[in-house]
Amino acid sequence: MSMSKGTVGLIGLAVMGENLALNLESKGYKVVVYNRTASRTEAFLKGPASGRDIVGASSLDEMARLLPRPRQIILMVKAGRPVDEVIEQLLPLLEPGDILIDGGNSHFEDTERRAKKVEEAGLLYVGTGISGGEEGALKGPSIMPGGSQRAWCVVGGMLKSIAAKAGKDNDEPCCEWIGPGGAGHYVKMVHNGIEYVVMQAISEAYLLMSSLLSMRAGEIQTVFDNWNKGDLDSYLMEIAASVLKKIDPETGRPLVDVISDRAAHKGTGMWTSQSALELGVPAPSIAESVMARYISSLKAERESAAKTLPGPTPAVYGKDGFDDASKPRIIGAIHDALKGTIICAYAQGFAILAKASETYSWQLNMPSIAALWRGGCIIRAAMLADIMEAFDRQPNLPNLLVSPVFRDALEGVQKGWRAIIALAAQGGVPVPCFASSLSYYDSYRAARLGTNLVQAQRDYFGAHTYERVDREGVFHTDWTSEE
Repeated sequence: MSMSKGTVGLIGLAVMGENLALNLESKGYKVVVYNRTASRTEAFLKGPASGRDIVGASSLDEMARLLPRPRQIILMVKAGRPVDEVIEQLLPLLEPGDILIDGGNSHFEDTERRAKKVEEAGLLYVGTGISGGEEGALKGPSIMPGGSQRAWCVVGGMLKSIAAKAGKDNDEPCCEWIGPGGAGHYVKMVHNGIEYVVMQAISEAYLLMSSLLSMRAGEIQTVFDNWNKGDLDSYLMEIAASVLKKIDPETGRPLVDVISDRAAHKGTGMWTSQSALELGVPAPSIAESVMARYISSLKAERESAAKTLPGPTPAVYGKDGFDDASKPRIIGAIHDALKGTIICAYAQGFAILAKASETYSWQLNMPSIAALWRGGCIIRAAMLADIMEAFDRQPNLPNLLVSPVFRDALEGVQKGWRAIIALAAQGGVPVPCFASSLSYYDSYRAARLGTNLVQAQRDYFGAHTYERVDREGVFHTDWTSEE
């Protein structure tokens, strides 16, 4: 392999790693790449990297020798133990001031632990969330770096150069330092939690159209295309429409119709839900989107239950009162439910970020985070401009729901949102994200809930005390007393 010097190292040549290396090289950086399986490095150098200013290292020791001080090394390896193993191998080879950048989907607590260990050895650590998938890695992802601010001063220019660009003149990098420790990976985790909700909500819109209105994939694709030209403009809506028009060459049917309805996951949505629970932040839409994937995995059980469990069947288009006159109204109601649910997803995500920022002393900048998500990432959407404006106007906004722009938007979609959930319930069509999001909205706007009875019961069986609405203090009642 070549022994010419590079400027940045990259470890891990799965598709994301390969594309990020190509992106770096296209911005003028000479990249030294290493993969544990040497044949993968060779294949990359002879294939996509052929003719590029990219060199291979046969070992981590050789990579260290090929990089100038302070060394900058990006880790694109599988999250979990593999990251720890690479760090263990690198530490004896590096020197104080060298910088490690973990670009995988690491859990933020792991990043906190690794940052302390690496910095004790005199190195600097950057835990970097990267969103955009394979295409984003190649053409410009959204990058969410956290960790050592000293390291950011060194690598910030490089990371900004390879990031997606957004803004009025398309010249604002979707990359900015998030905060210390695991802040970068935490923000990426919450990004993925929001992503889970939006994907599930779009699938619920698809299911309602196919179940209630007997619409085929091509017809639903036309609706999604139209929605993507309006207030639901987003990357996920765009690719959902693209998916629906793909034809399976083997059967001639829409490919989506022959894909099993079992959705997998890699854990980031679950992490987001767990963190929300630990922080005491209500995020039911995110939790329901995770549960929807879990129940989808019970394919055999669901198929068996479908034959035995009683319940309504969806109304049939052309019968049961559904006709050409009602169809646009129902599609409009589905649009409203989808919009309301997506607003709630962002509201819950930013509420989690605000509480985490306070708990971990990260001082997260909410408008800046919204700006990072405008381009390159999976949840990029036109709605993010409104989120930026909401936080710019009210930096201490308690929840996006109460900002004027979203309050007005929710007022506009409520009637259809409520109507379609009722129709889905009557027809036995599961819409967990639509329904939980509406309950979240109604709970948040309720001045009084029924949980006073919950607290009374807690005091009854466990003497947990309660507060009163008519005077200050903490009280306990002997509930079994006749007085």
